[in-house]
Amino acid sequence: MAVVKSTTADIDLLARLLRAEGEGEGVKGMLLVGNVGINRIRANCSDFKGLRTIPQMVYQPHAFEATIHGYFYQRARDKERRLARRSINGEQQWPGKYSLWYFRPPANCPSQWYNQPFVGRYKLHCFYEPTAETCQNVYNTF
Repeated sequence: MAVVKSTTADIDLLARLLRAEGEGEGVKGMLLVGNVGINRIRANCSDFKGLRTIPQMVYQPHAFEATIHGYFYQRARDKERRLARRSINGEQQWPGKYSLWYFRPPANCPSQWYNQPFVGRYKLHCFYEPTAETCQNVYNTF
């Protein structure tokens, strides 16, 4: 059962984001991108207050670098659509389970990102989840 509302167009949009942001990290990397995106919609805290839809999350200013590159605008593929549906249905992977941020540093992962603690690394990307004091909702969403 879906944890956020979605249309076919929303699934395609999320699928394009998963590919553009996480394809180099494989299937799990793309699912982690989906975890972070769905968390941002459901958490309603920090920089993500008021996000309620997949398009709002994807196109939030400065949220995802991929949206400024042409690769993001290619048509969604079935493989990524299936991964997008898994994310929309609430499938979670560590270290993205409660994460709201990730990025690819040039070296080691810093201990904090946007004042939030480092939770884990998957291949080249570092993941950060908020503390309960700064975003209790992210821990209550699933």
